[in-house]
Amino acid sequence: MVTGTPGVGKTIVSEGLAKKLRAVHIDIGDLVKREGLASGYDEKRQTWIADNKKLEKRLQPIMSGTRKNVIVDGHYATDVIPKSQISRVFVLRCHPMQLRQRMQARGFEGAKLKENLAAEILDVCLTDSVNIVGVDKVCEIDTTDKTVDAVINEIASVIRRGKRCTVGTVDWLGQLEIEGSLDQYLTEF
Repeated sequence: MVTGTPGVGKTIVSEGLAKKLRAVHIDIGDLVKREGLASGYDEKRQTWIADNKKLEKRLQPIMSGTRKNVIVDGHYATDVIPKSQISRVFVLRCHPMQLRQRMQARGFEGAKLKENLAAEILDVCLTDSVNIVGVDKVCEIDTTDKTVDAVINEIASVIRRGKRCTVGTVDWLGQLEIEGSLDQYLTEF
């Protein structure tokens, strides 16, 4: 599973990883939109609200219907896949300054931009993943200034060669404080 705040590179990394490992790739956000698995639309955040029960039901035959490994990507993927079916969760991280640029290029603005930057700074996806599957299954990967291939290779080395995973290596709150830029993120809330 590949998760993280919107804009960290989940989908492009997951697509490349699936190709490299000859695995099946499932983009949860795309699946929700494509198959109408939403319970509504959040106007404020400009996003579809996944119906987790429908999504879980739809994912089961896809995941059990293949002998290949499955790479699931989405920032709420850990909420819809049973813990027993998750071998690893790769939480992609990105420095908030670079993440802001990526999000703005994708049209994020206002509350949606602010909330997602806050989520990255406060380790929301990492904390959720650790709480759901346990620290032993979670790998935190900083994508800042890395190529997509470098991130894919880092994940593949964990999967194929058992490279050790780490959690707690990224501290944007502390980093932004050291850089003197924390106030610019906090004053927006």
